[in-house]
Amino acid sequence: MEVVGVAGYGALSDVYEWLIGDDRLTPAQAAGVYYSDVVGSLPPNARVLDCACGTGQLAVGLASLGLDVVAADASSGMVRRTEKAADEQGVSLRALRASWDELPDHLEDSTFDLVFCVGNSLGHAEGAAGRLTALEAMSRLLNPGGRLVLTSRNWELVRSAGSRVDVRDRLIRRNDRDAVVSYYWQIGQRWEQEHFLEIVVAQIESDGAVRTCSERLSIWPYRYEDLVAQLRSVGLAVQSTTFAPESDGYLVVASRDQAQGTSERRPAKAEV
Repeated sequence: MEVVGVAGYGALSDVYEWLIGDDRLTPAQAAGVYYSDVVGSLPPNARVLDCACGTGQLAVGLASLGLDVVAADASSGMVRRTEKAADEQGVSLRALRASWDELPDHLEDSTFDLVFCVGNSLGHAEGAAGRLTALEAMSRLLNPGGRLVLTSRNWELVRSAGSRVDVRDRLIRRNDRDAVVSYYWQIGQRWEQEHFLEIVVAQIESDGAVRTCSERLSIWPYRYEDLVAQLRSVGLAVQSTTFAPESDGYLVVASRDQAQGTSERRPAKAEV
């Protein structure tokens, strides 16, 4: 058994496909998840930012629709994979290595029609202050009336389950190879404490050997109402939400300088 452990999505960037749901594996599938509700209403050549873009399925899928896409991630490994995916699909986009707080240093204010922050990434922002900084950067980059699309775990449910090990109950096949994925949650006593999530992807080689890639990630959970309050404080009004107390994850669409009521919809699936 070979064990690889690197911080900051360095290790997981190489095996991230085993963490993506079957319905979002390809760029077309990833873009299709959001097409009817938010992407389909965009004008031709609209500017879209996918921050915390991961391995680029969504960003590449959006670029394939003819949108002007910037893909950003704090992980160099994720940026490399996004660039590779764009090359393989024959589409053009700008890939940028930048954390949320660095985005305004690279991109002009009020220049995007849509900003994505999906895949539960906001939980990696360091506490309430880090989360507010991230949301403020996203809000600054939006045009007036532009929208932020954000997905999140229901951290209330995550915390209520306590520290634990979750092992997926089936093999996951990617690129003709199988793997077992497990999650080790270390839950802090208080909301404001740093929590930890260790993800282990154990790949089964053709000769029966197991190659394990693991990474320990920092998490700062938040309540849904706190997220809504912080969105409001940076000039973003919740336009629609799928939050429900009993659902594992939810999707929020918030607009800049555009006050609209919230509407409940079917809860979205949460990703890693």
